[in-house]
Amino acid sequence: MKKAALISALVPALLSACAAGPDYQRPTVDTPAAFKELGDWKPAEPREPAADNWWAAFGDPVLDDLQARLEVSNQNLRAAEAAYRQALALADAARASWFPAVNATAGATRSATSAATAASGNAPPRNSFSLGATVSWELDVWGRIARTVEGADASLAASAADLAAARLSARAALAQTYFQLRAAERQQALLDASVAAYGRALELTRNRYAAGVAGKADVAQAESQLRSARAAALDASLSRSQYEHAIAVLLGQAPAAFTLAPVDAPLPLAPVAVTLPSTLLERRPDIAAAERRVAAANAAIGAAQAARFPVLGLSGNTGFRNAQIEDLLTVPSRYWSLGPTLAAAIFDAGAKKAAVGQAQANWEKAVATYRQTVLVAFQEVEDNLAAMRLLEAAAVEQAAAVTAAAEAEAIAMNQYRAGTVSYLNVVTAQATHLAARRSANDLATRRLLAAVQLAKNAGGGVGE
Repeated sequence: MKKAALISALVPALLSACAAGPDYQRPTVDTPAAFKELGDWKPAEPREPAADNWWAAFGDPVLDDLQARLEVSNQNLRAAEAAYRQALALADAARASWFPAVNATAGATRSATSAATAASGNAPPRNSFSLGATVSWELDVWGRIARTVEGADASLAASAADLAAARLSARAALAQTYFQLRAAERQQALLDASVAAYGRALELTRNRYAAGVAGKADVAQAESQLRSARAAALDASLSRSQYEHAIAVLLGQAPAAFTLAPVDAPLPLAPVAVTLPSTLLERRPDIAAAERRVAAANAAIGAAQAARFPVLGLSGNTGFRNAQIEDLLTVPSRYWSLGPTLAAAIFDAGAKKAAVGQAQANWEKAVATYRQTVLVAFQEVEDNLAAMRLLEAAAVEQAAAVTAAAEAEAIAMNQYRAGTVSYLNVVTAQATHLAARRSANDLATRRLLAAVQLAKNAGGGVGE
């Protein structure tokens, strides 16, 4: 048994040594030594550097819980897993071609000939019983099977990378949607506070109008500002509801069955480090999938070239055949045959040559797709490095703008109470303060989304 197993393992290896077609070499790509947009800016080191839970760097336990539920509930991930199992089955089917195919046959017939009947007039019908087995084995002289298995294995690896990319994409989408929901909560909180402040300002203006020290226009302006803030708060509530619905779908649930409790907390800051460009090529699953598809396309060229040569095989059959079923399994009823087979196409109107050309063109397409995937990956990292760096600087400036706007609003309100300015000054200052706070919240949100995107661009990991 051990000798037979050894032979079964060695024969494919020996036959594949002369496999037709080019041996695979990874396509070359221009890789920069460092990212341009990193500059002198050094992101903070992450608290959790592991690639499989990069979202833990944000320090949000609710997000951690949602990510754990995503793995078992997301329908897109289930579809990607099914596609991987399909590719695994195809690879197993291709590998089965290394081995002989054995089939069993059994039959029973009853027949008569018109010639015998005419000669004797009473020749009875004859019975025939058979039981046998047939064996066929293609010898992979030209490496067609070897290249087919090679391509199937590469496709399987590409499917595994597709699954990893789908998982990474789903996790990033969940993190971004979650932070957008929290940002909508912060926006609503800002607007609710403004509604309360504007309500107090309207009451003050009405009292001053009743006392004859303010005009009707002041009351109208205060009421208009209050109602505008209420409308904006309702719009923020709508955004939060829609983000909650999106999270439910990402978790594989109907929106009606999912609720996420509001959180009264500031948005987190995201410490994210960056990989080197050369490391990026090893981490990104979409790049890995594209590279493996190049390998599969390269193997397909060899398989197409080998298909142009004759197919050499061995075939045999053995069994029993007798007219009497009780004598079927006896030595006189036994038969067997064994011999080589050779099959070659004499004329196919150039079909096999065209198949080789098609395989070569598909390889060129796969190479171009791989290189484009790498270029896009570099672009995405550069884009979000620039976003992280510049949005951090913008957030510092915006924080100063919020402080100045708050001071201007307080001064305008004091001046209005003293009767030295009109209510229009108060409205303008309040609108500026609210806009500054909303802009600060938007910048914080954009920084979070850029951080998540940067983690995704790095292949789900955070670098050294």
